[in-house]
Amino acid sequence: MMKKLIVLLNLILLSLLSNAQIEEPVHWSFTYKRVSDKEADLLLKADIDKGWHVYSQFIEEGGPIPTSFKFTPSSDYALVGKVSESPKAVSAFDKNFDMQIAWHEKEVIFKQRIKLKKLTTTVRGVLEYMVCNDKKCLPPTEVEFSIFIADSAPKNDPVIASARNVDSIQLSSKSLSDTVKNSSSGQEKINNSTKNSFFSVRSDTSNTSASFWGIFIAGFLGGLAAFFMPCIYPMIPLTVSFFTKKSGSRAKGIQSAIIYGLSIVVIYVALGLMITLAFGASALNEAASSATFNLLFFIILIIFAISFLGAFEITLPSSLVNKMDEKSNKGGLIGVFFMAFTLALVSFSCTGPIIGTLLVDAVVKEAYLGPAFGMLGFSSALAIPFTLFAIFPSWLKEMPKSGGWLNSVKVSLGFLELALAFKFLSNVDLAYHWNILNRDVFLVLWIVIFGLLGLYLLGKIRLSHDSELKSISLPRLFFAMLSLGFTIYIIPGLWGSPLRVISAWLPPQTARDFSLTSSTPAEGNQTAGKKYSNLFHAPHGLDAFYDYEQGLIQAKKINKPVIIDFTGWSCTNCRKMEASVWSDPEVLRRLKNDYVLISLYVDDKTVLSEDEKYISKFSDKKIKTIGQKWSDFQASIFGTNSQPYYVIVDTEGKPLVKPQAFNLDIENYIDFLDSGRAAFLTK
Repeated sequence: MMKKLIVLLNLILLSLLSNAQIEEPVHWSFTYKRVSDKEADLLLKADIDKGWHVYSQFIEEGGPIPTSFKFTPSSDYALVGKVSESPKAVSAFDKNFDMQIAWHEKEVIFKQRIKLKKLTTTVRGVLEYMVCNDKKCLPPTEVEFSIFIADSAPKNDPVIASARNVDSIQLSSKSLSDTVKNSSSGQEKINNSTKNSFFSVRSDTSNTSASFWGIFIAGFLGGLAAFFMPCIYPMIPLTVSFFTKKSGSRAKGIQSAIIYGLSIVVIYVALGLMITLAFGASALNEAASSATFNLLFFIILIIFAISFLGAFEITLPSSLVNKMDEKSNKGGLIGVFFMAFTLALVSFSCTGPIIGTLLVDAVVKEAYLGPAFGMLGFSSALAIPFTLFAIFPSWLKEMPKSGGWLNSVKVSLGFLELALAFKFLSNVDLAYHWNILNRDVFLVLWIVIFGLLGLYLLGKIRLSHDSELKSISLPRLFFAMLSLGFTIYIIPGLWGSPLRVISAWLPPQTARDFSLTSSTPAEGNQTAGKKYSNLFHAPHGLDAFYDYEQGLIQAKKINKPVIIDFTGWSCTNCRKMEASVWSDPEVLRRLKNDYVLISLYVDDKTVLSEDEKYISKFSDKKIKTIGQKWSDFQASIFGTNSQPYYVIVDTEGKPLVKPQAFNLDIENYIDFLDSGRAAFLTK
């Protein structure tokens, strides 16, 4: 029963995560090898993404689902023996299942020998497998396969066979070029076989866990910041006093403190889940690249910043606070829970802007459960100190006394919120080509904000709610040095310094008001006649195309493979890749010399001409802008809407190797480019 419950819990977790994005960590390919005129070996190979494992065939009942094979009976052949697997499976005792289990990592080849009764035949069947990593399992998956065995194939020469839902690029019967033409003219819908074949080359989702951890850590840091706010910090002695004096005994006080801390976690995680369920996965994903959402985020963060700077306080209705406070007096576990609820409501004027910022950050990272993970980190940082101080009340003597420094923490966060807000305004400015908040204007704003923050921390600037600063504490001095040091670091960016540490947050380096050399675009080798070349500029002097069809024409003309760069104005990770990976001399040399680069901006708001607008056969939505066109293209062909996303295709638009997503490993990207070029040259 316990084993079944564990599997069920894994499947429930999967059902939640699958709303964020489809995970396919196992990629199957099917071949055969002639042993003699009358015998052949069927080879069923699984390539397994890093961190995942597929279970062996040889697992006892009651554990995870073993890999199994069912071959369709036929008079053309007979099975010889059972399916073998190579290499030998890793075996270990699993505490969750309380049994010995065996699994495969990286890759495994399952081999079934058959005796041929005809020289030419087709072997069909279905395999079932289950894949897991250290954190979760995906549901058991069935894969249909069909292997055609020819009578002329040389011995020991593997032949790629067809399969459904298999990572087999050879299945595509149409080029990407054909698909774009059909979509943009409103013609026939992509047939299912073509769609499945392209879906099989989607990038892996190994960054999902890393994203959740990043959101959790950001939430935890936000919770620590909130802990030192004027609305929360002074309440610690009062809360601890309640648990230590009114609980009756130390044991009961500790119990109440733990329940109090858990209640804080439950309340804030519930808030995160409510946000997720209210908006849904599609809305959260759309928010990352939507100019409307980015403008809304800018306005929200500006309001939060002004509130922290002391202009006003964001509070909840007093009737709600009073109602929760009355229920907290009931006593017992229910009373402790409502005490935590009252804390959440009373402290909202301080925590609200931080929570709002964390939720915005989670939405932008396109993680479906991101708001819940962010609130888990935030609430943990709040709950742990309250619980620990209640268990060890003597620690209170070591705490700094409340004072004006609490307001300084609040104001400092206001400056940071203000700086963050302009990032979202920049996304909107780029998407609509307003050309108001270019790189230099953005840097000037940040230089002013962080410079003023440094001066504020040194006591050179005082706001209305600040008390007189008689001396500067050591932590305050360090933060002032950090802020002023960062200000000095970004100043050279006005004259073209790449500022790689923060390049992902900055607008692209195009025209610069402070250029010492020329007022022409600093980057991007623009060829006359390129479509949209007045709107987009490639980094590092790359000669890019911004229209898919035009790029393919150029590729055919010079006989080079194409790398499609699905990117966006608001894509932070795209800027990171360009600054950290594309800037590498070896990567840059390959991009310039070996490929035709096509950069497609999926969030650009430039309106298409009337003859280019169409109704998407994939989403049934009207495609009216450049961004919608390329977003529809990416989603309909590759089944993903995340950026960056890199696809290498030949001159006909057919994929050559498995696409890549965000990965800052330079060697990995070089291997990706080299493998794509090698595949092109061997066609």
